[in-house]
Amino acid sequence: MPLPRSILAPGTLGDLDLRLVAGAWPDDIAGEVFISTSDVATAGRHAFFGDGWMIRLSLQPGSHGAPADAFAWRARLLDTPSRRLREACPDAFTTRAYGTSSPFGFSNAANTAPLPWGDRLFATWDVGRPVELDPVTLEVLGEVGQKDSWGPDPFGHPVLPMVSSTAHPAVDPERGCLWTVRSNPMTGELAVLRWDGAGTEMRRWPLEGVTLPQSMHTVGQTRDWLVLVDCAFRADPNEVLGLGERSVTTFVDEPVFLIRKDELEATPSGQPVTPRAVLRVGPETNHYYGVWDDADGIRLVLEHTIDTDLAMALRADDVDAWGRPVDPALVGMYVHPMHQGAVTEVLIDPDRGTVTVESRFEDPTRAWAVQLSALDWSVEAQAAPTVHHQLFTGFRPDAICQRALDLYAERVDRDALPAEEIPAHLVTLTRGGLTPKGSHTFAPDDYATSPCFVPRNPGATPGRSRYAPAEPGGTDGWIVVPVLHDDGFRVELFDAGDVSRGPIATLAAPGGATVPFLIHSAWMPRAVPSDPTIERLRFADDLDEHAVATLPDELADAVWRVATA
Repeated sequence: MPLPRSILAPGTLGDLDLRLVAGAWPDDIAGEVFISTSDVATAGRHAFFGDGWMIRLSLQPGSHGAPADAFAWRARLLDTPSRRLREACPDAFTTRAYGTSSPFGFSNAANTAPLPWGDRLFATWDVGRPVELDPVTLEVLGEVGQKDSWGPDPFGHPVLPMVSSTAHPAVDPERGCLWTVRSNPMTGELAVLRWDGAGTEMRRWPLEGVTLPQSMHTVGQTRDWLVLVDCAFRADPNEVLGLGERSVTTFVDEPVFLIRKDELEATPSGQPVTPRAVLRVGPETNHYYGVWDDADGIRLVLEHTIDTDLAMALRADDVDAWGRPVDPALVGMYVHPMHQGAVTEVLIDPDRGTVTVESRFEDPTRAWAVQLSALDWSVEAQAAPTVHHQLFTGFRPDAICQRALDLYAERVDRDALPAEEIPAHLVTLTRGGLTPKGSHTFAPDDYATSPCFVPRNPGATPGRSRYAPAEPGGTDGWIVVPVLHDDGFRVELFDAGDVSRGPIATLAAPGGATVPFLIHSAWMPRAVPSDPTIERLRFADDLDEHAVATLPDELADAVWRVATA
């Protein structure tokens, strides 16, 4: 069951009309699924660092220009300021171990996650500002927050600042704002920021006494708290500076910083705030989610990426876990997990500073390598979630290299690795126990990715998307799962109340078309044109004439051409 060799194929994203090839498409499904991914052609040594793509899959046939019997899959390469400058001055940009740099500064790839906020859509990345898109045209409307309001760039980039932020900011449904963070990659200093959805300024509070040891991929929240967990992506100075081989491993546990929202709001912007508590959790995690109701404490579900080094990518000279030369088609793919996955529910008492593990799920025979999950993001479901839909990638020896096994030799026993490959597995776990409620194992040669929960829509008719869930919590609806395969990709639809039935409907691309790896997905009830009356940041307004003047004349001219186009 090798990874699809088309998973990094360049030029395989574009507009497609998908057609139903199996099962029956429900009448009461509606809305749009958005998917982010990275442009392979501009990624360089690591597939995660290419310019951003945004894909919109319409869940009702005949939408957005598709024939009446087809479903519109529409993909756009995001026309960010970074992308436009690269097109204007391609020779000025250099791919690095982590990202792309230039005399202008550091490119914002905006390639990791779609972030819905009402009828608005944003694309996010861990080392860049969120980028707002028009949900219909997928055109870039502007980056979020004037660069100086994010805090000083430690590298002094003249045009494109390095904003070490998070791919998963938190939209606060009660305060009507966006919570995010920025860290200093040199010192580990961390700040919390708030954006109210309009204008160019962010409010910013440095966190006193906090040092971030690795990075910040997710911002978790409850009604009263922000929960910040250090994530298992660790940069290596050797690689950053080009001094040699990767020599560091990710940490096996990580700090948790708890900050009360009302304390932030009572403090003037720019003034430091001290976290109420600093705790530790483990093993490693990238994604975690809080229960909105925090009257009895802070409840989190943690998705553990154990012995997973996302900073490592396969190279042409690598040998895989079973001693075979790495297929050239996979060069640049991230090194896949060297350990089974796990999901844990914990209860944090912020006053006592304690963490209690309440339940844990792991299954070494099927649930290998946590990938992504599908959640009901309604306020009702976040207050009282009933299930957690988790996708596991499987054991993929052709995407694990001996170089990684050598580096993690103290933590990973080669002899304990599975003797056979393990396919992808989707499991529904009950909240408050994490017992399996249902599961589905994919075919051995499928690569399932980017699951997305879609709530049932009893009022769905063509051209309408009225969200009215009967039973919020994660079972009254569907799970959409794109499945990659060298014979053509497809989209499988599962009943969220019973994934054990297998896919109830399947969409497929015409002519066996393939798509490259996909990252995160999100659902929106509709796609409508952006509101032109909202004040947004223009690239031209973010420029400092004196800083631009430090560039060579031809590069400075390119900046002003892009800014005034």
